[in-house]
Formats: sequence, structure tokens, C-alpha cells
Amino acid sequence: MRVLMFGWEFPPYISGGLGTACFGLTQALSRLGVEIIFVLPHIRGRVEATHVEIRSAAEVIREAKDGITEFSPYLVASSFQNGRSFSGEYTARILEEVQAYGYAGEKIARREQFDLIHAHDWMTVFAGFYARRASGKPYIYHVHSLELDRSGEHVNKDIFEIESFGLKEADHIISVSYYTRSIIINRYGISPEKITVVHNAVSRREGREKFKVKKKSKEKIVLFLGRITFQKGPDYFVEAAARVIKVFPEVRFVMAGTGDMMPAIVERVASLGLGQYFHFTGFLQGEEVDRMYAMSDLYVMPSVSEPFGITPLEAMLYDVPVIISRQSGISEVVRHALKVDFWDVEGLANLMISALRYPALTEELTEQSRQELKNIHWDRSAEKVVNLYNRLCS
Repeated sequence: MRVLMFGWEFPPYISGGLGTACFGLTQALSRLGVEIIFVLPHIRGRVEATHVEIRSAAEVIREAKDGITEFSPYLVASSFQNGRSFSGEYTARILEEVQAYGYAGEKIARREQFDLIHAHDWMTVFAGFYARRASGKPYIYHVHSLELDRSGEHVNKDIFEIESFGLKEADHIISVSYYTRSIIINRYGISPEKITVVHNAVSRREGREKFKVKKKSKEKIVLFLGRITFQKGPDYFVEAAARVIKVFPEVRFVMAGTGDMMPAIVERVASLGLGQYFHFTGFLQGEEVDRMYAMSDLYVMPSVSEPFGITPLEAMLYDVPVIISRQSGISEVVRHALKVDFWDVEGLANLMISALRYPALTEELTEQSRQELKNIHWDRSAEKVVNLYNRLCS
């Protein structure tokens, strides 16, 4: 089985959980004998992964000499060919780049030999669609998040329409959770029979010992790691922290990440007089993330709407107890975590206080999490994906 796969992120080019998920899934698929051509928007330097064949959309656009204006969505591709750089980032020009990436996807589909197309998230919808038109091969749209998750009811109309188009045109859809599947059915009008749920997983790491972290006996670190945006609930984290500090003034709160809500969150922390209790790290990657988990005593993910959420699993690998919102796909998979509705600030604060006050509780959560993680691995997810591949290709 040979698969043409489109993804906007892949290590070392990671902005969030999408790149992590693509890497873990492709590794497991390759162990099952699947050959993968992975198309990135842009490649800077060398990608270390040897289990996939990497292609660059930007390189295809630079090489192209004809056919750019053949289809109207591709009109923007000419501007990249005439000197504009293709960033592959989440910039104000992303809609143009998504269209140009689609153009490159079709060009690549005409060059390569493959059995099936697998496209990750809305940025790859055009690439997947036009690759199918060029090849006649089945097209899977893998939904890791939706615009309704990211923006609530204040959606970006263009992105919402691209998602709708992809969901309707795909031969089949993979959803990362039943939570997201229900949104696809109820808000996008897609038939349940067209959707297969494949939960994300986590790759094994060495854990705390690798970093030889020495913890202070009294000071505790509570971690928020993710984009500081509406979807991730950073404002609820701050409001709950203000209540915790009244009980445990020795606790420190770390917010790792960046996002459009960062200025407002910093201002709110200042207005509550909590500056000395908070540390903002900015965006972390690679071993910086691992070290941050290893230093933490508690991980909190208060997401407003989270299709899955890999970060709690990563925290569990470092024996860090986790609190997650019930409005998340990960809550379908993890039983040994503390769960709360994202909007329940008082409830979130009480769970934080309990986790910090009762070592026996966190020790039990940690031990049970270790056992639970043995059954949460990418090989199991990959087996479901391969079964779907075989079904579509037959």
C-alpha cells in the first residue's frame, strides 16, 4: 500500500498537536508496511524522518512553468511563482497558500504512483481534492480540529466553507474523537456512515530521569501548555489559579505557548495582582517541552472545545497528574484523570487544590495512568487506518 499524504506540519516543523499526530501515525503505519509520500508546504533544511518520503509544495510551485491558471482556485499560484515566498506558516496569507498548496498537490499526484490520498485538516482540503481529480484514487479527509472548535460561533467563513467542501467531497472521513464526529454530523450535515473515529495516541519517551529534574519540596508547578487562544480556555485557567493561590501561595503557574489572547491574559494576571505567581515561557518545542513536563507537578487542559488533545497524554508519560475538560476528545480515552466542565472555574480550582493537597490522590492517578498508557499507542490507531485503506481500495 502506497499513500499520498498531505499535512501542514511535520517534525521539525510543528506549531501544535497536528505535527505530533502526523509523525506518530506515519511511524506506526510504516511499521505495518505502508509506504508514505508526505507533502509539506515548505522544507527548510533537512527532515530527519526516514519512514516517509518528503515532498515540498513550495518546490513544485517554483518548478511549474505552465497550467497555473487552468483552474480558478489556482490563480494565486502565479504570484508565488513570480517571486512571492511560500512560507507554509499560519499567516494572514494562509488562504492563498492553501490554494497554492492545492495546485502543488495536483502536480505531485500526476508524478507519483500511489493507491490512496490521506489529507490532514482543512489546510489540505484542496490538495486532497485535486489530487483525487488527477489520479482517481480514494480521498480521506482526516479531521484533527474544526473551525467551530477554534472560534466558537464566530467562525472564519472562508475556513468553515473549505471544511464543509472537504467533508462533502471526501470519500471517507477520519475523526479524532466521537466528540468531533458529533459536530461533523450535527453542524456540517455529514452522514454518520461516512465517518470513522480513530483516536490519537502518544509516542513513548524516557520521562523525568532523562532531565534529572530536582524538585523543590514546597513549591509546586501547575502547567498550561498550548496555544493561548479562545479554544484552549486560558482565561479559565487564570481565574481558577487566582482561587488556588489564596489557599496555596507557594504554587507557581506556568503558561507555555503563544496566541492571540496572550496580551489579554497577561493583562488579566496583572490586574489580579498575580504577576509573581505566573511565568510565561512563550512557544516551546522539542526538549524544551519535555523538560517543562518533567518539572511540573500538575497539568491542566481547560479547553473550551478540544477535538482530541495529545498534551495530557504527553504529561502522563512524565508521571504528571492531569486535569482535563469534559469538552475534549481525550476524555473519551483517559479514565484516570480529573475532569471538569471548562466553564466551571470553581470546580477547576477545587480539583487543583485537591491534587496539590493530597499526595495519595496524585500517586494513585499516576500509577493508574501508567497502566492506562500501555493501551494507548499509535499501532492500535494505525491498524484501524489500514483497515479503512483496504476497504476503500477494494
